[in-house]
Amino acid sequence: MTASPACSGGGVAVGTLLLIEEDKYGLYSHLLFKYFLAEGIVCGHDLFVASAKEHPDNILKELPAPLLDDSYGKELGDEAAAKSEDFQDSMKIAWRYQNLPKMEASPTTHTKFGHYYDVSKKMSPQLCQSVKWHSFYLHEELSLEPKMKAWNMNSGYARLLQSIQRIISQEGFDGSDPQKKQRNVLRIGIQSLGSLLWGDDVCCSDTPEDPHSLTKFLYVLRGLLRKSLSACIITVPAHLIQNKAIMERVTNLSDMVVGLESFIGSERETNPLYKDYHGLVHVHLIPRLNSLICDVSDTKDLAFRLKRKQFTIETDYTVVNILFAKGKCKGHCQRLFTKTGKQTNAAEHLP
Repeated sequence: MTASPACSGGGVAVGTLLLIEEDKYGLYSHLLFKYFLAEGIVCGHDLFVASAKEHPDNILKELPAPLLDDSYGKELGDEAAAKSEDFQDSMKIAWRYQNLPKMEASPTTHTKFGHYYDVSKKMSPQLCQSVKWHSFYLHEELSLEPKMKAWNMNSGYARLLQSIQRIISQEGFDGSDPQKKQRNVLRIGIQSLGSLLWGDDVCCSDTPEDPHSLTKFLYVLRGLLRKSLSACIITVPAHLIQNKAIMERVTNLSDMVVGLESFIGSERETNPLYKDYHGLVHVHLIPRLNSLICDVSDTKDLAFRLKRKQFTIETDYTVVNILFAKGKCKGHCQRLFTKTGKQTNAAEHLP
């Protein structure tokens, strides 16, 4: 997956939590979830996969195969550079925009971050078995002790926290304990947290019976992450959570928050402005660990597309067109934009 460091502030740091707001049908968020796990296997990290929807064993069987040849990464970098140059040539940006920092469509034009994966192929069983992984399937766990409740939250969240805490303690991921053996990193992946399958009703009503279970879970989880050699990714069906105050608290309890907006079933799916993309990436929160200043990214206008083999996140160049078409560019800026037909036609296709 290219450009992921650009939208996550340089990658997911150890001890932090990345929250992904699922797209409407959960197709692309589930793909990002599998990318995170696949990267862990290639890097030799231990995995902890939790789900109430599908068995973790099946999730691991569907991980994309890595592309260990750097030639594909170079090809993506050349394509991104060519696209950026074509865009600059086709637009005569006004003087007020000329000095803005230029962000590459993909970071592959300069450096290689992580690995690339072929979504059309599955990871080999031999590679999956090369690392140690742990699974948590809610339906199996509740059958062992269905009425368990701790930390004043629902039984599913309590069982999950106890399982994570046990793995961190027993497998040597606790950063506060001295370890003689070589340390490793634990990657924790939790799928569709907060959905009805987890026994939570925050997606069913704006006045749920237990509105604090989800936030209590995240609060305790962040404490476990901070003192351990682990990193966590959680997908949440944010579009189904009706109480916006709950969603705001969930956001505040996360270190990074990225939302995915799919074009499937929307007007943008057939809009010529977005013909090159399958959805938008909304960066809501980026961490600045051990720093007193906030993040200043080149741009947060990102879009994604799924090719035959590759899922890419790129700079969304249609935003400038939309700003122009909506009249956000005034005076000299507007006169310069009208010299090119591409920008003036954008108004005809605004959503």
